[in-house]
Amino acid sequence: MKAVRIHGRGGPAQLVYEDAPMPTLQPDDALVRVYATGITPAELTWDESYRNPDGSPRIPGIPGHEVSGVVEAIELRATGVSVGEAVYGLTDFPRDGAAAEYVAVRASNLAPKPQRIDHVQTAAVPLSGLTAWQALFDHGGLAAGQRVLIHGGAGGVGTFAVQLARWRGAHIIATASSSNADFLRKLGADEVIDYRAVRFEEAARDIDVVLDPIGGETQERSWSVLRRGGILVALSAPIQADVPAKYGARGVFFIVTPNRDELSEIARLIDAETVRPVVADVLPLTRAREAFERGVQGHTRGKIVLQVRE
Repeated sequence: MKAVRIHGRGGPAQLVYEDAPMPTLQPDDALVRVYATGITPAELTWDESYRNPDGSPRIPGIPGHEVSGVVEAIELRATGVSVGEAVYGLTDFPRDGAAAEYVAVRASNLAPKPQRIDHVQTAAVPLSGLTAWQALFDHGGLAAGQRVLIHGGAGGVGTFAVQLARWRGAHIIATASSSNADFLRKLGADEVIDYRAVRFEEAARDIDVVLDPIGGETQERSWSVLRRGGILVALSAPIQADVPAKYGARGVFFIVTPNRDELSEIARLIDAETVRPVVADVLPLTRAREAFERGVQGHTRGKIVLQVRE
């Protein structure tokens, strides 16, 4: 099969479009014929991108852990999917991804594909959609009427977080550049803070949940906007253990995990036109290096997707 493989650490320059062996299936796997995959530029910096589940080296490896496609075959213990079914999902990080014509995925990581959108749009959903869901609801406990501050509102995770928070009935404040303000209001944001012109901690207060995919100074400044008992959910870096107590708040750092039930619920919201993926650009698999280079530059609106087949 054709695939994009990374041959060593060093970023997009290490990506090569080439022939690769077909995936080897484990007993609970499904073989998926890939139609599209979403890219996450940061995955080229993850240790999991270069090693197997047992810790042994995995070079060359295939990136792209979001998949939309059709089940080609299933193994002995695989359940919940059937051959010929259109599916989407998030693959395990310490395994080869979906920037290839075929990918082996644990069947339990897959859910029926949303019916209202095509494979390209669907490939923009799994990682960003699950991250937003788990951040807001599983870890943040966001409820109707609460105030949520979403940093990077126009990014891959941010666009889903704004829409999901709107569905939950929260009051949404998002940080973004001024060029994305109208876009985010249409997605459901009640307020948009131009982070280049305004310090968000001077414009937001009494926040119940902060969703921070950025880290660094943004995380440090976010504690002061939380109400007592509020929670900061961090995506990019762990939280220092002694910091939340200084502000009478809580903090949690997590890494997204595959979840079939949550994918099914997100698909239901997409089919109900309550939530929609935002695709920044679509490139063919042969241009994967360019796609990752664009992603590394940041400031894209939504997700960059690689189209593997028509």
